[in-house]
Amino acid sequence: MFKPLSLYVGLRYTAAKRRNHFISFISLTSMIGLMLGIAVLIIVLSVMNGFDRELKQRILGMVPHAVIQGDDLLDDWQQVDNVVSEHPSVIAAAPFIQGQGMVTGGGNVRGVAINGILPEQESSVSIIENHMTEGKLEDLRSGEFGIIVGKTLATSLRLQIGDRLTVVLPEASVTPAGVLPRLKRFTVKGIFSVGAELDGNYTLVHMDDASKLMRTNGKAQGVRLLVDDLFKAPRVAEEAARNLGGRHYVSDWTRTHGNLFQAIRMEKTMIGLLLMFIVAVAAFNIVSTLVMVVTDKTADIAILRTIGATPGRIMRIFIVQGAVIGVLGTLVGTTLGVLGATYISDIIGWIEAIRGSQFLNADVYFISYLPSQLRWEDVYIISGAGMAMSLLATIYPAWRASRVDPAEALRYE
Repeated sequence: MFKPLSLYVGLRYTAAKRRNHFISFISLTSMIGLMLGIAVLIIVLSVMNGFDRELKQRILGMVPHAVIQGDDLLDDWQQVDNVVSEHPSVIAAAPFIQGQGMVTGGGNVRGVAINGILPEQESSVSIIENHMTEGKLEDLRSGEFGIIVGKTLATSLRLQIGDRLTVVLPEASVTPAGVLPRLKRFTVKGIFSVGAELDGNYTLVHMDDASKLMRTNGKAQGVRLLVDDLFKAPRVAEEAARNLGGRHYVSDWTRTHGNLFQAIRMEKTMIGLLLMFIVAVAAFNIVSTLVMVVTDKTADIAILRTIGATPGRIMRIFIVQGAVIGVLGTLVGTTLGVLGATYISDIIGWIEAIRGSQFLNADVYFISYLPSQLRWEDVYIISGAGMAMSLLATIYPAWRASRVDPAEALRYE
């Protein structure tokens, strides 16, 4: 005889055609529900992982991990740069001057952040060089008053390489003609695109030109740091500032973009929890399926008991039957989820191309496309949880089957 008997009978019950088609329908819907729940959970968590990755790589690749500033402008920013670069967790450092202003061009006006940089050092602390669509950082030369703008800003102001735009600062200058706003004409030297909101409000100019525009007399406003671990940035900045001596102020990305990062992590946790409840509902549909199967097979169970099957063996038969539904639903759902998470960006891009519109607008969201990052640890956790819930759902119906009294079940047969 085929052994183990519980596995053999359980598989036969699963594959056999049932007299009651409603039970077969419930079994199918239970499997499909579990399959879809697991697939959707994997895809959604992969998209949330993608947003988390893009925040780190794109947004936090453009903005400083940490900033060190003094009580006033830094006279000796070169010394500050050298000292903080000696910290073992600091990968690179670069000076900057930053201000707020407006740019006008093509009959439009936009508010922007004006960042004065040294092109030869900026590439070591920023990913901007890797996302230049036109021109390059080295095109910013001292005294030429060149400017690099984002793709969204260039489109809004109808700008191309070589075009001129006017930068207006929110400060007034007293002249013989009266009080006039401070403004300067700049030439577009480059256009970048990181697919984020920075494309519409972030500009780069040479630090010497920014110093003349903002009247800092060649002094830097602060030093930007690139650290080896984002989450150590607050501690690293404080340690580097202490090495400088004197009074220095530190800031880091957790103060400027930390809320966005925490929001994404919280959303991932809450969405994962809610979708896991959907998986749980689908898994526990197996309970109703097996309860009806036990009712349908009461006479068969009684016959098995009369020929020597123990309650434990009867229980294992129905655990096998429920486990088959759970395993198949989990495996198919995991496969669909992995495929969906891998190609979701391409699928959404294809749908956007057909519709002629974007789901994510960089003016509203911090990126303009749907990212996805499949993490196998998430897949293992989701698949394991689906399998575990499926097995738990079989325990009560299987126990109930093991309690069938042969004499009562066969009395009217």
